[in-house]
Amino acid sequence: MSDDILPDSRAKTVKGRISVKGTTFIPIYCANCGADGGGVPEEHVTFAFYLCTPCCETWGPIAGTYTEPDAVFFEKVRQAQLEEKVGDDILAKTLTYKYHPLTKLAREAPKGR
Repeated sequence: MSDDILPDSRAKTVKGRISVKGTTFIPIYCANCGADGGGVPEEHVTFAFYLCTPCCETWGPIAGTYTEPDAVFFEKVRQAQLEEKVGDDILAKTLTYKYHPLTKLAREAPKGR
């Protein structure tokens, strides 16, 4: 069974940053039609999903049926660690093995986090 993963509503290349009282906001857009969705704090947000009102009315509620991409990834890491019983002390050594499951997950990790 594959997970349904929500798309990120932030642009890949950020333009239009706005600074308000020392906090920098980056724009987000509707995941379906691309309509403006306001902004989210750049420093504290690693994922944002947004649907505009017309798209919400068209597609209906989706809460509880989809998963954030980071949550899927970190759950895979947690499961692999439980299966391998890998502690922090040997994790670095484990990552030196090219085909180890944790090494494969490390290559799959979200970039810039």
